[in-house]
Amino acid sequence: MVSRDWGEVDALALAGVIGVLTDIDDTLTRNGVVEPDARRALQRLRAAEVPALAITGRPMGWSEPLVRDGTLPAIVAENGAVALFRQGDRVCIEYAQEAATRQANASRLREVAARVQREVPGAALARDSAGRVTDIAVDHGEFASLDPQTIGRVVAIMRSEGMNATVSSIHVNGWFGDHTKLSGARWIVRLLLQRDVDAEIARWVYVGDSTNDQDMFAHFPLSVGVANLMRFAAQLTVWPAYITRGERGAGFAEVAGALLAARAGQAG
Repeated sequence: MVSRDWGEVDALALAGVIGVLTDIDDTLTRNGVVEPDARRALQRLRAAEVPALAITGRPMGWSEPLVRDGTLPAIVAENGAVALFRQGDRVCIEYAQEAATRQANASRLREVAARVQREVPGAALARDSAGRVTDIAVDHGEFASLDPQTIGRVVAIMRSEGMNATVSSIHVNGWFGDHTKLSGARWIVRLLLQRDVDAEIARWVYVGDSTNDQDMFAHFPLSVGVANLMRFAAQLTVWPAYITRGERGAGFAEVAGALLAARAGQAG
């Protein structure tokens, strides 16, 4: 492991941060529910006018209530495919793919889902599948438990069908298209803030918890893994720059607390 303790982060670097990008499952949540520590941290960031934008593999339908109730100002769901954000009292939804592409992919997604369930004993679609519009998800750690070999078989089938496939802390996600968490982050920041993430890469923090966050860890100098990332130590090839001491919501709260303290120190 090459990650440093989050407590060692440079306060001057944090003082210049303009926003936070974060995963949701097992970064903000436990058992699918946003933890109190994470909720309070999100409220503190909002009060300080620091945008906290989520990038997740969860589906559109699951994500919408978190935007509607103000828990998060915006979510990019389905690994970069769907952007949800508030305008006044309304939740707006935009797609990375045109309607014709989504429609053409829908039957292919159903075919791959059927093949996975037919060829991989124990594989079942995630319970949140009804809310998905651009991908499929196989449960391996939320309500089911699949061993690494079985997870690997699911990934192999998805990729053999020409899909992108990633493994989060709870699901194996597969989709057609070139969107990713990183493209979703670029999209939502440009859409909501009219800013270019890559031009200001050192001024954004990314927080995650699993192997599907590795591209984001590699891209952001201020990348952070919450402590439960260590469950995937054997599977990681890219580590975040820092790791928190707390898990899940407590770890996210550590990130927010240090960021806000650094900004207050600069202002003082």
